[in-house]
Amino acid sequence: MATSGTLFVVATPLGNLEDITLRALRVLKEVSLIAAEDTRHSRKLLAHYGIGTPLTSYYDQVERRKAPALIEQLMHGKSLALISDAGTPGIADPGYHLVRAAIAAGVRIEAIPGPSAVAAALSVAGLPTDRFAFDGFVPAKAGPRRAFFAALAHETRTVVVYEAARRLAVCLEDLQAVLGERSVVVVRELTKMFEEIMRGAASAVATQLHGRTLQGEVTLLIAGGDALAPPVTEDLAVAIRRLRGEGMSLKEIARVLARERGLGRREVYQAGLALTAAKP
Repeated sequence: MATSGTLFVVATPLGNLEDITLRALRVLKEVSLIAAEDTRHSRKLLAHYGIGTPLTSYYDQVERRKAPALIEQLMHGKSLALISDAGTPGIADPGYHLVRAAIAAGVRIEAIPGPSAVAAALSVAGLPTDRFAFDGFVPAKAGPRRAFFAALAHETRTVVVYEAARRLAVCLEDLQAVLGERSVVVVRELTKMFEEIMRGAASAVATQLHGRTLQGEVTLLIAGGDALAPPVTEDLAVAIRRLRGEGMSLKEIARVLARERGLGRREVYQAGLALTAAKP
């Protein structure tokens, strides 16, 4: 039986094509096949460095289906490189299922480290980096997005998330509504010609976006909050559910119950979001 090949997980530039390691270039030239998130996008990088290695598409929708065939090639002695459109594969990008399948098959896996939007954004943000959390993409719809932020209310670490530029303004509005005037950093077009970094309170950064049309994706960093508050009491939960049943919005409920019970509006609002997120 032939010795199995190696699966190389290769980090590629975020934007500037010079941000690639010599080792990554050598590996991309030497492997039998490159599994790329978007072959059209990756061909630009390969053409720039004169690399003619065959490509196969490997994106989210086909990841599970194509993984067995790629593992089969590895088991027959071929070495493969896994790359994403930008940065390190598997970090909110395709790669998890292929790596897990390779582990199960006993295939050797090597990381070819390099660019990562998470690490790069943290390095220039000016927020604490001794402890941080990466939480993937912000939900696209308003309800889940607010519940997403509510779950971060008492996260004390700096939080890094990805967001589509076209939704950034409403994202910051929801962030402020749920978390208050939390310090944020928006890193846009990282390593590219029009790289931009916006820092400040959520409302201040949102103001900077008024009238602008942004494209692509951004890395959003959120300063850590206070430690975990006491859990929602059953009495408060009952009151929130009762008023919800009467057709009141969460903002109205927060105003009414804060006045009646001497609580902060944001405390009641976050309690309501937490109950919504926990509802089966």
